[in-house]
Amino acid sequence: MDELAGAFEAERGRLRGLAFRMLGSLTEADDAVQEAWLRLNRVDSVDNLAAWLTTVVSRVCLDVLRSRKARREDPFEVLPEPAADADPAGEVELADSVGRALLVVLDALGPAERIAFVLHDLFAVPFERIAPVLDRTPVAAKKLASRARQRVRGTSPLPPADLARHRRVVDAFLAAARGGDLGELLDVLAPDVVRRADAAALPVGAALEVRGARAVARETQVFGKRAHFAEAALVDGAVGVVVAPRGRLLLALAVAVEGERVAAYEVIADPARLAALHVTLLG
Repeated sequence: MDELAGAFEAERGRLRGLAFRMLGSLTEADDAVQEAWLRLNRVDSVDNLAAWLTTVVSRVCLDVLRSRKARREDPFEVLPEPAADADPAGEVELADSVGRALLVVLDALGPAERIAFVLHDLFAVPFERIAPVLDRTPVAAKKLASRARQRVRGTSPLPPADLARHRRVVDAFLAAARGGDLGELLDVLAPDVVRRADAAALPVGAALEVRGARAVARETQVFGKRAHFAEAALVDGAVGVVVAPRGRLLLALAVAVEGERVAAYEVIADPARLAALHVTLLG
């Protein structure tokens, strides 16, 4: 038993990362890994422990994802903003390493697509081993992963040079927002910049629209805490920002870029509007 436990512990970190990418929740990921351990103790022998555990954890995660869908859980459920130290350190580290934008995009995939994509594209599991997990043929599993890949890695109507410039401006805007430096914000904001926002993103009574670089910069300084949970992404085909404290979409910013500055941005927080957005990865 000690030898088996040691072999399992050697796999735990990889399994945890696998389950987290599939579920987007550290608690559920740890539950899936623990379930794999319980099942391992009920079998007589395993020829390939790593492969067996990958299959079991994947099946457990698939069941969880299907259960969510059956409950019609909104994948873009709006979560309250956590305090700076509210997330367990492990979840913050995993979300940072995986990429919050990727977690948001994965959340929009169907259960089978998500499992196929994570196993093949992120963990290099061959389709012959993915097929039994999904109860599909290898060809069908490959099609699921391909369809997921197309949804994850979006395209933009912008020419490559413009897309790169917009990405550069949005990255500079995020860096300035995270730092909270008024001068840096004024450098990246156009003089006549406009900030619009859904009421759900603002304190009661706050203005839905703010104009002028200095006024918008002050508003952006308030956004600074949330900017620590933000990443650039394609939002409806344009370079924008997703804010996902625990890998679940809280806010999205639609950003308009002119030249080397932000000409306008809109903070989208209404659940219906968030659910209607098409979010994909840059690059």
